Amino acid sequence: MQFTEQDQDQILAQGISPETIDQQIHHFVQGFPYLNVIKAATIGDGIVRISDDQLANYIHRFDQAAHERDLVKFVPASGAATRMFKSLFAALDGKQDKSTDEVFTRLTDFAFYGDLKAAMAAKGADLDAAVAANDRTAVLRFLLTDEGLDYGSLPKGLLKFHRYLDGPRTPVEEHLVEGAAYANSDGTVRIHFTVSPEHRSRFEALIEHEKGDYEAWLGVNFDISFSEQKKSTDTISVDMTNEPFRNTDGTLLFRPAGHGALIENLNDIDADLVFIKNIDNVVPDAIKETTVTYKKVLATVLLDAQQQIARLQSLLEGSDEVSDGYLSEADELLRRTLFTLPPDGFETLAKAEKLAYFRQKLNRPVRACGMVQNVGEPGGGPFWARNQDGSVSLQVVESAQIDLTNPAQKAIFDEATHFNPVDLVCGLKDHHGRKYDLPAFRDPQTGFITAKSKDGKDLKAQELPGLWNGAMADWNTIFVEVPLITFNPVKTVNDLLRKEHQPEEE
Repeated sequence: MQFTEQDQDQILAQGISPETIDQQIHHFVQGFPYLNVIKAATIGDGIVRISDDQLANYIHRFDQAAHERDLVKFVPASGAATRMFKSLFAALDGKQDKSTDEVFTRLTDFAFYGDLKAAMAAKGADLDAAVAANDRTAVLRFLLTDEGLDYGSLPKGLLKFHRYLDGPRTPVEEHLVEGAAYANSDGTVRIHFTVSPEHRSRFEALIEHEKGDYEAWLGVNFDISFSEQKKSTDTISVDMTNEPFRNTDGTLLFRPAGHGALIENLNDIDADLVFIKNIDNVVPDAIKETTVTYKKVLATVLLDAQQQIARLQSLLEGSDEVSDGYLSEADELLRRTLFTLPPDGFETLAKAEKLAYFRQKLNRPVRACGMVQNVGEPGGGPFWARNQDGSVSLQVVESAQIDLTNPAQKAIFDEATHFNPVDLVCGLKDHHGRKYDLPAFRDPQTGFITAKSKDGKDLKAQELPGLWNGAMADWNTIFVEVPLITFNPVKTVNDLLRKEHQPEEE
């Protein structure tokens, strides 16, 4: 691929190497290979179920361990709420449906109702009068555009989600309250939000305004930090012939490469345990307890695994004169606890080769992933998949990663009973306390090609391996069943009207 001197300067300014650009172009031309899934992970065969009578013990052990661990809650929060209001934008264009009717029938049930009323009053308009006159266009303009609240272009984290007697809360505030309940190490609660550059100042202003009140109420000190998706993780776009797509001014078009780019942001976090949860998956205080319980359960499962891994690593370190008994223990740990099966023919390998395999597989970041029963929600599913080295391990797999035209692969995909609601606890350090270099454990062959357009022209864009999919493909992975009530995302504005997002008395 030939680039002009101007192109090369732009690529350099973007912080991307020419080799990376070449690789991205190669992926556009050749596509990404499908993942080879072996079977769906199910309860007792890849998904761990913790019985109710064990919960108290898991919670107690986590609470004890939290004193000795540096904990961080990591919240991807850069996504705009545009898709959340898709039906209302359509209504602005005269295409109203039942969801729009529900919004106006229950307008007073939204936490942002008071703000909307005030925004209209500030411009000499009356919300109640507009609703009574069925002037939906006026109401929607004040809700969605910069004529009023501008909710259509703000990130979800800054919208008013839940009503309380002392005032409404945004998802950011809900994450503060929730984080204080489990990401709390001796009174310090560290929460990291990844945000878009254009909205960072709004997030910072919200935290500055509210932080003191929440600290006083919850009896903690919040250590809040922010980061933005790095320009160096953007990917080049191409036209339909796989030539670099150019803007109207002739420059190359780079696009953010999806949440997989955030592995770089996560790599900058210095902590023993990191809890990952999306910005819109929050609930009111009345039903937070189950979420908190299972966050602690996931963390304890991970800590137990780390303890076993550390013991085996210590036994396998140093001399290559390792007993067969220790090798058998390592094999058992990988198979039974870390759900990693060796390549075919492994039994015939020499002892030194087996030892090298065990050392490599044990010396990886660890994650415990919550899995909820699949009730039709979209999301990555839990599968056993074959890796490039021939081993088989647990992977969170999106439908786009599976060849659904292959009847055998589709049959396996359809057997999935659970999915991952972006509910992870991650161990980022080895047993010596050294941080892993997380991008080194990414599977670069698990990206996505998507169809987009710009300036009326079709283009192809490329997403990096997803944060909890290919970006963590080479991690030691444990799947744990968690209750469905822990998953309450707000994908559309109407989701805020579900009972889970309404005050308890209702």
